[in-house]
Amino acid sequence: MSQAALDNVTAADKLRAAAQRRKTRIGEVVSVNGSHALVMLDEDRPDLDRVHRPQLGAILSIDTGTCIVLGLVSAMSVPAPSLDSGGKDLRIIELELIGEFTKPTQKTPARFRRGVSTYPTLHDEVQLAAREELAALFAANGSASVRIGVVKQDIAIPATVSVNDLFSRHCAILGTTGAGKSCAITLMLQAVLQRYHHGHIVILDPHNEYSHCFGSDAVVFDTSSLTLPYWMLTFDELVEILYPGRVNCAEEIEILGDLIPVAKKMNLGASASTAKLMAERREGSNITVDTPVPFRISELLTLIDKTLGSLENARATGPYKRLRARLHGISQDARYAFMFGGLTVQDTMAEFLGQLFRIPVEGSPISIIELGGLPVEVAQVIVSVVTRLAFEFGLWSHGAAPIAIVVEDAHRYAPAKENVGFAPTRKALVRIAKEGRKVGVSLWVASQRPTELDATILSQCNTIFAMRLANQADQEALRAAVPDASTSLLACLPSLGLGEAIAVGEGVPLPTRIRFDALPRESVPRSLTASFTDGWSVDVDDKAFISRIVEQWRAQKLLLPDV
Repeated sequence: MSQAALDNVTAADKLRAAAQRRKTRIGEVVSVNGSHALVMLDEDRPDLDRVHRPQLGAILSIDTGTCIVLGLVSAMSVPAPSLDSGGKDLRIIELELIGEFTKPTQKTPARFRRGVSTYPTLHDEVQLAAREELAALFAANGSASVRIGVVKQDIAIPATVSVNDLFSRHCAILGTTGAGKSCAITLMLQAVLQRYHHGHIVILDPHNEYSHCFGSDAVVFDTSSLTLPYWMLTFDELVEILYPGRVNCAEEIEILGDLIPVAKKMNLGASASTAKLMAERREGSNITVDTPVPFRISELLTLIDKTLGSLENARATGPYKRLRARLHGISQDARYAFMFGGLTVQDTMAEFLGQLFRIPVEGSPISIIELGGLPVEVAQVIVSVVTRLAFEFGLWSHGAAPIAIVVEDAHRYAPAKENVGFAPTRKALVRIAKEGRKVGVSLWVASQRPTELDATILSQCNTIFAMRLANQADQEALRAAVPDASTSLLACLPSLGLGEAIAVGEGVPLPTRIRFDALPRESVPRSLTASFTDGWSVDVDDKAFISRIVEQWRAQKLLLPDV
């Protein structure tokens, strides 16, 4: 018998057991309108402890005959409180109908499905969902799921996620600073990699906090160990580096677009791969500005010098001189040494992609690219190139080696305002969000400001883990993006505890409040927060302190801990 069949039998047995043991009645249906129902609670029962009383976010069940409808408690009220302490108040619960269980038969197992086909009727009995029902519900993903925590309603029930849905349909982890986003990402990736050892994951780490979280499972890159050849840039990316904002530079951009293909053709034949390309493309006739083949900046400068020698009009030479100065300046800029610092130009594209995307895995399925301390424009370029290469690799490999890209502080790289940020980065991220599922490229975004994140990207994340969010505008942005009709759960966002989240979307069996499992101490991301009390308790008596800072400042290196 297959694993899926065993899972279905187990779920059916649990539901039968739950049906045989009568659950605790708490009230009856008094109103139904489409996706909501009102429940009038029975008289208060002192035999029920607080844990077994209905609470916000709890799941209740209603037996409709052919199936068991599940509802989420979205509000509780006493419409007309009695002034008499001995009086019996009318107590009302509002339910959001979220799905239903079909009843198991000898031929068909019980199955959970979203939506409601058979609605409750007036006076139908309402009960707290039994533990067996909840366990079967949250195990609905079967063997293709992994545990990430516990269900808040009953901590004995594990919270699981569907691995395929979590990655193929993208994921967003949202929450204010300190809510536990980085810990949640680390936990979920560890859980997935414990079962699927040959993943290909790239983490773009703007705070340098993940380097020790995965041990030998991760390879860490920074600008001293990452060599990203400039010739892998698209024309748009190179232009954005040379002329941010593209103000008063139309002539230079046009000249650069004409010269780059010429420089690339000059370098064809230098390696076996480019020689084969030259043969297939009729001696480079189809080489474009975006074809990822090597060329030398020195060849570009030589072409500009030759053109300058043939021009007599001083007005005509202006754009060439400005372009030459800009190319020479950027190639000498210490911030871009990881791109332009090589003494030789070789075709290392295959080796670079293999290292970046961990193909083959060789025991380390994760690449961590540390961006902390880098100038904003440099970090933008790295994120743009890495995400674009991931999509194009997936496109040309037909998704043979699926890749997951994790982008921390995603609002930096794909801001909501279109005229802000690095345009190629937004373009690459939006393209993955829209089309990544088809080519085997998954996008995980983490952000503390949903309102500042591109709405297209957020709308394409079909699994969302919403952690504590206090800002009203951020809560509204999240409500607009939630894929399920479960917005009432989001009312709990400001009061969520550390490590808690509202989980909604395709990757989880149903919308619910969960608590992530605790990470081992050695796996907790390093979140650096300056301590004013510690820093102001002692004087800095090292006379060379400022000199070392100035030296690193000029060299564009991140401040070391021992400084």
